[in-house]
Amino acid sequence: QVHLVESGGGSVQAGGSLSLSCAASGIDRSYCLGWFRQFPGKEREEVALIHGAYSDGGIKYADSVKGRFTIARDNSKKTLTLQMNSLKVEDTALYYCLADRHGLCEGKPWDQSWGQGTQVTVSS
Repeated sequence: QVHLVESGGGSVQAGGSLSLSCAASGIDRSYCLGWFRQFPGKEREEVALIHGAYSDGGIKYADSVKGRFTIARDNSKKTLTLQMNSLKVEDTALYYCLADRHGLCEGKPWDQSWGQGTQVTVSS
């Protein structure tokens, strides 16, 4: 029912910017939405979250991206974006969009839906 499609990934030089988008179908504003990233051989790690509308809609950033990345959602368009500025080589990863029926993004695996992942590569 829930389907997520990321776009906007690519290759950029350090210091540059990229904007990722996630088109989400089958969700509503009660869902928690977020961006995760995965380095080779590692588990996915949280980048940024927006809690559901009935869970205060709070925003949370990983320390590693705070001040550089901005997460936003459009509940009418059912889209999620991640504006990434001042990119660093260590930001290179597969980026995934998450939709969680739990308003705080703390649901069980069966409550969560993931996009296919989009590659972001930052070179020096």
